Amino acid sequence: MNQLIVIDNTKIKQDSQGRYCLNDLHRASGGNPIHAPSQFLRLKGTKDFVSVLDNHNANLHSALEIINGGTNQGCYAVEKLVYKYAAWINPEFEVKVYDTFDKVVKGKLRPNQTSLIPQSFSEALMLAAQLQAEKEQNAPKVEAFDRLATATEGAMNLTNAAKHLQMQPRAFNQFLFAHGWIYKRTVGSAWIAYQDKLQRGYLEHKAHSVTQPDGTEKIYPQVLVTAKGLAKLSTMLNKEVAA
Repeated sequence: MNQLIVIDNTKIKQDSQGRYCLNDLHRASGGNPIHAPSQFLRLKGTKDFVSVLDNHNANLHSALEIINGGTNQGCYAVEKLVYKYAAWINPEFEVKVYDTFDKVVKGKLRPNQTSLIPQSFSEALMLAAQLQAEKEQNAPKVEAFDRLATATEGAMNLTNAAKHLQMQPRAFNQFLFAHGWIYKRTVGSAWIAYQDKLQRGYLEHKAHSVTQPDGTEKIYPQVLVTAKGLAKLSTMLNKEVAA
């Protein structure tokens, strides 16, 4: 079921696959012609990003769908592409989109615990079986978190995180990129963490100082992986291996 997304009094339509209308986002951002979806989609970096998303989700719907004509015409994109589009427009709009999606899409409340109270002996047995199944399902996650949390204190850079997960740094970075954890604003720039991963406590940002050949210092953002993030990545990698 699609959820209603409204940014600055502009409703963001969704298609039948749950993709979001970039044209509506463009209107919400102020409607500057230079920020039109068509301008964004013709960029090589955007085309490469869409290609990676489509390759990663080979068995699902495409990351981008363009509808010509009709009441629902426009460019419809998956959530990760929406974030990239918002970041391309400007940082202020990027934060606004992140916050809105986090509240509406990801901010789902847990069911009221009182609804779990059994009303009969048979319901009690069913609830006990359900809770045991959930416990067994979550056991690998708990084990991974405990193991990785004790292996490191605080957060670590991407290279050290790759070593802990027994991956090559380049392959690890591509894994994070493909799964929507990190991205680059421009080719050759530093990796940046997606806002939703920062909010969930999987990643952190740290200012990293680099001395230039002329002796001056330049500050770059550095992505750090937390113990919680390592545990999450460990379970993700284990699932891919099992598959």
